[in-house]
Amino acid sequence: MAKPSDLEETLAWQMKVSKIPVPEREHRFAPPRRWRFDFAWPALMVAVEAEGGTWAGGRHTTGTGFRADCQKYNAAVELGWRVLRFTGTEIEDGSALLQLGRVLTMVTA
Repeated sequence: MAKPSDLEETLAWQMKVSKIPVPEREHRFAPPRRWRFDFAWPALMVAVEAEGGTWAGGRHTTGTGFRADCQKYNAAVELGWRVLRFTGTEIEDGSALLQLGRVLTMVTA
């Protein structure tokens, strides 16, 4: 398993200080596939992916990487997951945390 990115660590810290329920990290959601979510609340079927490298030519922006992400996220939806994807900008400016809070409140209401 890869070391969490700085982006993931930033979001984890934001969730901790804002008292968002503690997520599972690197949750494997579709065995026998090796797909994992960066953060997940399995009981709520909510997941978060921190999408790094969006402007720097990261894996998610290559044709192969984008295609693989589409397959992963479509399979997650098929299994009933709500998947939130956030860029570094959204994590750093706090808008990711706000949207995540709204979604978690919505699914627990």
